[in-house]
Amino acid sequence: MELLMSVVVGVFFMVGTYLLMTRSLIRVVIGINLLSHATHLLLLTMAGLKTGAPPLLNRGETEFSDPLPQALILTAIVISFGITAFTLVLAYRTYKVNKTDDLDQLRGSHDE
Repeated sequence: MELLMSVVVGVFFMVGTYLLMTRSLIRVVIGINLLSHATHLLLLTMAGLKTGAPPLLNRGETEFSDPLPQALILTAIVISFGITAFTLVLAYRTYKVNKTDDLDQLRGSHDE
């Protein structure tokens, strides 16, 4: 299962990087989202996909799951949500001011 997750993470990083290099602002925002999802999956995969009981000591279980990777992923999800909201606001403001979402036209308008 870790091999499949590693391939999925690689595909997410590849597609996210491709979208970051496109001309459309909305594709750049989607690329940032894909990179953040790939990072979440990478954290989960690097921690190991283990099964076990929650770490409650009074239930008599002997094998526990590690809660640290889940806490790190939850923190990363909150941070990526904030970054997504910020980049969407920047993209919307750029579109309203320049009347285009094409990054090459934005670059050309400031060179004059």
